[in-house]
Amino acid sequence: MRFAYADPPYPGMAHRYPENTEVDHAVLIAELVDGFPDGWALSTSSVALQQVLPLCPDHVRIMDWVKTFAAWKHNVNPSYAWEPVIVQGGRRRLDDQLKIRDWVSAKITLETGVIGAKPAGFCRWLFDVLNVEDGDELVDLYPGTGIVTKEFNRRCATGALFH
Repeated sequence: MRFAYADPPYPGMAHRYPENTEVDHAVLIAELVDGFPDGWALSTSSVALQQVLPLCPDHVRIMDWVKTFAAWKHNVNPSYAWEPVIVQGGRRRLDDQLKIRDWVSAKITLETGVIGAKPAGFCRWLFDVLNVEDGDELVDLYPGTGIVTKEFNRRCATGALFH
């Protein structure tokens, strides 16, 4: 099976990245739907969810990355301490497989120098949500730090991803 993960600059946030280019989320979601029928996941912000969700097919699920640490900013209260992850498809989980929550609690990472970089714990949870198995392909459409691909390759090499 072939899966994709997309973590583009969130709507209205392109100015925070060197490319300074807004992503056309309608085009991106169409590419995910057409190019990855086995399943895909798309990260966005809680503020952009209302804008992004109507662009998705009806059968997506909203998952949740809860950040155990959030930056406290002046005039921002409550803090942004979670991010939605829109998921479509994935391999069906069997009754004898480990049960997976629709949320993950994982600390943010500040060491990368890339805004919004995902931690390894988030990556491992994402692989479980999509239920990837040995021999599957995972395409990281916005590699940023490369952590998603690195973590996928590390777990494939150690067999830790597949039970």
